[in-house]
Amino acid sequence: MTTSPLAAPVPPMVSRACNLLLASPVKAAERLATGSRTAVYRVALAVGSNVIVKLYSHTARRNALTEAAAIRAVSAAVPVPRVLGYGTTSTAGATALVTSDLGPGTLGSAVRSGSVPRLQALRDLGTLLGRIHEAPVSATAPRRPVIEAVASLSRRCPSDVLDRLAPALTIVTDPLDEASVVWCHGDPHLDNVVLSGTRQTRHLVDFTDATPGRREADLAHALVMTDAHSQWDRHALLGAYPHALNDTHLAAWSAFLTVSCWTHASPGNSRTAWSNRLTELSRRTPHLFRPHPGHSHAPHARRRAR
Repeated sequence: MTTSPLAAPVPPMVSRACNLLLASPVKAAERLATGSRTAVYRVALAVGSNVIVKLYSHTARRNALTEAAAIRAVSAAVPVPRVLGYGTTSTAGATALVTSDLGPGTLGSAVRSGSVPRLQALRDLGTLLGRIHEAPVSATAPRRPVIEAVASLSRRCPSDVLDRLAPALTIVTDPLDEASVVWCHGDPHLDNVVLSGTRQTRHLVDFTDATPGRREADLAHALVMTDAHSQWDRHALLGAYPHALNDTHLAAWSAFLTVSCWTHASPGNSRTAWSNRLTELSRRTPHLFRPHPGHSHAPHARRRAR
């Protein structure tokens, strides 16, 4: 069900995906999101139901096949959309994933409208992460080595900033005991939790970056992307998380992800906001940053008035 009209004309790749994977023609489509290698649509099928279609470029290393595998792997542990079909949709190697449509309402939109208190939403997210981290991880599950994420950041981040992050990077790249590996969502934030049904059940969506890894990485991502820096926010999210955490790794991953967000932020207000967050983080956890003589820990940072 959707609260907004679906748009026309229908993109050819959306029609192709539904014909190939569902054997169903498409009546209309509404674009929900576009990334550098992905596009997501809410699609009205000719049979009368709506589905979500996610298209992956042929250049995407993590694609519809890996996302479908991740959703199915965690589906018994946490509410997720139902996988209806997935596969290759072009000779070049583009892929598509079709899932059930849970509706447009997210936990983020519920917080913004005032229907769900922010602290409750953070507790909900912490609970969901606790559940997904209980899902069994098979030895054959596709993984993204941490060194790939570090290498990706190093290609974009100024060398002096990366050098100051060296103590945190040493911790982030620590070898992980196989027994401690959990399924990580990879992008947990309030708008990746969809509220569905009369009971407004919380469903995790968007498993593009899901991979087995360290639980602290997932929790740090949630803290950073929800701006949960106050004592009350952190307590709400982490207090609802039922498993033990390594505080050192949690702090190191928070530093790594904050630098990553600063690096990818657009110049202007967005870059300044992330710079301020990085300054505050380096003040609170100075051991994770290498001092730079004559400069603030955070590039182009402005200290917030206290």
